[in-house]
Amino acid sequence: MSGTTAAGPGAPGIVCAFAVTRTPPDAAALAAARGHEEGGPLRLVRAGGLCLVVQDVPAALFDQEALTERLNRPGDLERCARAHHRGVEAAAGRGPVVPLPMATLYRGDPTAARAVTDRREALEALLDRLRDRTEWAVKVHAAEAPPEPAAEAGAQAGTGTGSGGRAYLSRVSARRRDRQGAHDRALAEAEAVDAELRRYAVATTRHRPQSERLTGHRAPQLLNVAYLVEDARRAAFTGALARIAAAGRRPAVRIDASGPWIPYSFARWDEDPRFGPEAPAAPDREEVRS
Repeated sequence: MSGTTAAGPGAPGIVCAFAVTRTPPDAAALAAARGHEEGGPLRLVRAGGLCLVVQDVPAALFDQEALTERLNRPGDLERCARAHHRGVEAAAGRGPVVPLPMATLYRGDPTAARAVTDRREALEALLDRLRDRTEWAVKVHAAEAPPEPAAEAGAQAGTGTGSGGRAYLSRVSARRRDRQGAHDRALAEAEAVDAELRRYAVATTRHRPQSERLTGHRAPQLLNVAYLVEDARRAAFTGALARIAAAGRRPAVRIDASGPWIPYSFARWDEDPRFGPEAPAAPDREEVRS
C-alpha cells in the first residue's frame, strides 16, 4: 500500500482505511463501532481473500489541504488518532490485523482494493506472523535523582586557588562523577531489563526514547521498547516483568509496562516481514490508546 493516495479537493468517494484482515469482524460489532465522527459507518472492502475496514469521509475535511491543517492542531490530531485506533480495534474483533498508517486515504473502493491486492503476499505474511501474538510496551527511565544541593556561597567559589576554592572545585567534580556513574548504572540496568524480556518475545522494536516534556518525568527515558509476545507465553512474560520490577531488583531504573496491545510496532505495512525476525524501528510517534 505504498501507493496510498491522498484525495484532492472535491474528489468523490474519499475512503479512509484503518486495517487489513482476513477474518472479517462481526457485522453487528462493526456497525456499532465508531471511526471518525465526521464520517459514515465502518464497512468492509473485499480484495481477494483479504478485507479492508474503511469509512467514507467528507472531502471538505479529509482532502490533503484540510487534513494537513487539522493534523497540525494537537486537539484534532488526538481525535484523529483515537478514531483511527477505534477503527483498527473494530477490525481486530476476530483475528490478526495489519493496521494502516493514520489517515490512509483512497479515491474510492476500487483504488483501496487494488492497494491491498498489489501487496497481498506481504500482507498475508504479516497476518500469519501476527496471529496469536500481541504487543507489550516497556519504558525504562532512570531513577529520580535527589535534588542538587544548594549552590555554594559566592565567596567560596571566588577564593581562587586557595583551600576554599580547591574544596569547592573538588566537590563539583565529585558530583559530576557521581551523576555520570549513576547514569552509567541506569543504562546498564536498562539493557539488562531488555535482555531478560527478549527471552520471552519473538521480536522486539526499539522506539526513540521520549522527551521529558512528553513523559512528564525529570529523569530521562533510557529505553522505549515494544515486544511481540506469543499469547501462549503471556504469563511467562508478565511474570518476568513482575520479577524485574520488584522493589530493589533494579534500583537505578524505573520500569513502566503496558499491554497487551494490537501489534502496531510489528505490522509494518511498508516492510516485508520475511526478511529476518527483528522488526525495524518504527517512526517516532505518540500512539494514543483508549
